[in-house]
Amino acid sequence: MSEQARRRPPKPHRRPKKDPVRMLAFEVLRAVDERDAYANLVLPPLLRKAREKEGFEARDAALATELVYGTLRRQGTYDAIIAACVDRPLREVDPPVLDVLSLGAHQLLGTRIPPHAAVSATVELARAVLGEGRAKFVNAVLRKITRQDLDAWVAEVAPPYEKDAEDHLAVVHSHPRWVVSALWDALGGGRAGIEALLEADNERPEVTLVARPGRVGVEELAGAAETEPGRWSPYALRLTDGGEPGAIEAVRDGRAGVQDEGSQLVAIALANAPLEGPDTRWLDGCAGPGGKAALLGALAAERGAALLASEKQPHRARLVERALAGNPGPYRVIAADGTRPPWREGVFDRVLVDVPCSGLGALRRRPEARWRRRPEDLDGFAPLQRGLLAEALRAVRVGGVVGYATCSPHLAETRVVVDDVLKRTGGAELIDARPLFPGVDSLGDGPDVQLWPHLHGTDAMYLALIRRTA
Repeated sequence: MSEQARRRPPKPHRRPKKDPVRMLAFEVLRAVDERDAYANLVLPPLLRKAREKEGFEARDAALATELVYGTLRRQGTYDAIIAACVDRPLREVDPPVLDVLSLGAHQLLGTRIPPHAAVSATVELARAVLGEGRAKFVNAVLRKITRQDLDAWVAEVAPPYEKDAEDHLAVVHSHPRWVVSALWDALGGGRAGIEALLEADNERPEVTLVARPGRVGVEELAGAAETEPGRWSPYALRLTDGGEPGAIEAVRDGRAGVQDEGSQLVAIALANAPLEGPDTRWLDGCAGPGGKAALLGALAAERGAALLASEKQPHRARLVERALAGNPGPYRVIAADGTRPPWREGVFDRVLVDVPCSGLGALRRRPEARWRRRPEDLDGFAPLQRGLLAEALRAVRVGGVVGYATCSPHLAETRVVVDDVLKRTGGAELIDARPLFPGVDSLGDGPDVQLWPHLHGTDAMYLALIRRTA
């Protein structure tokens, strides 16, 4: 070593530049990973705090939202690409490092951020949250990723479709293989149908509002924000400006709400199902967090009917109370277990049970659920779903109607449950639900209805309508 090199002073320590947008996105991903949190619950309060303390503007919030949801939706694809760029199994990479790498991969492969800016910003984030040593590792991996675009990487890391169709689709469209298989079975179509569904799962869903009848009109609600009419529900409006629903007065005071059109259609179909006899007592047996209960309560009030909304979890029952507050008609909210209900048999005219499920129908809104769920989870839901439907059929009077709904298209949570309960209980029959979805196409052979993101622009809601006959 030369004398000049020995005399050269060491480089001064440089504090990493903290980018508040990427720091916030990383914080959300860590909450999802460490605490099994849901991004749609963690992100909004962090954005509000950032607006107040960091001076976040709309574009900052939009970028943070895209980084979080884009990374979660494409996690499976990015994992396969990152695995091709590291010299160890991914399970040996520390989870915080993998989160930073995924954030960087999404910026490089899923956004229009220039590559040099994406690498630089992600390495600075790594310096801030991981330290200098691991930041060098992040830098090396990201520079390998910059060699190709997303299509080229997918062509390299995904197995050929002809060799393993489900594994190919799992990598290309970033879904676990078992979810691809379950959705394909439920869809029952060819390759084009399943690819369209998986692609729709990775699209950002529109924000849809519901104008609760008797509380606010659709025209009045439309005047409060930039909206377009819903595709199917007469009470639906879609926000077109990416605005914040909480800024709308009617949403803040409960006259309107945020509700997917599929959920609206399920409540409307049950409310309009033909009945024999009186129509004065309605039950929502799994009411939390209250979206369908609020719409049902408003529809019941228009007819002079009363709604009983029941929810097992007390904290969710409080959310139902909040959603129903100010309802123009009579209602009551209770905390009760729908499998061991306190109400008498045969007292209700209409009953809705929107049962707990895997949530595979709402992967657009909760992309992390696809990585969190396991096939064995279905075994845990099965007894509960059957128990709730069986009790709902006991709660309804002869001639009354039960709506069995679930936000999952998985056959084990839809038709299999309904068929099994009807065989065991007797005294009930399926009625054709399709005429109760006026104007909605591609509803299948019936008598039940399965909605799809790629066909209807809704969550994959399922509804079977059952009339008690004896």
